[in-house]
Amino acid sequence: MKKRGAVGSAADKEIADVITGADQMLAKAISAALREVSDKVAENMAAIGHQASTPALEYFAAVVHQRMYCLMCGADPDTLAGGDPEIAYHVIRNSQNIAVHHWGAEIAVYPAK
Repeated sequence: MKKRGAVGSAADKEIADVITGADQMLAKAISAALREVSDKVAENMAAIGHQASTPALEYFAAVVHQRMYCLMCGADPDTLAGGDPEIAYHVIRNSQNIAVHHWGAEIAVYPAK
C-alpha cells in the first residue's frame, strides 16, 4: 500500500483547488446579489417616498442565512417545516464555536450531547 503524506496526492490538491474556487465564486455571487437587491429596494423605497424605511444590507443577508439554515437542516425555507433537529444543533454549535474561537465572544456554547 502506498503511504500518503500529510499534503495528499496531486489529485487531492486538484480537487481541493476546484472546490476552493467554487467557494470563492459562490461567496462573490452572494455578495453581489445582496448588493443588487439592497440597491434595488433602496431605489424602490425612494420611488414611493420611504427611503428611510429601506432595510440594511444585513437584513437581506439574514434572509439568505435563514434559507440556507433550512437547506442545511432539511427544512422547507418557506414554512420552516421538516427540519432535522440534530443537524440544527450541530449548525448552531458550529456558529457558536466560530464566535468564541475566532472573534473572542464570551458566550456559553451549548454543552455536548
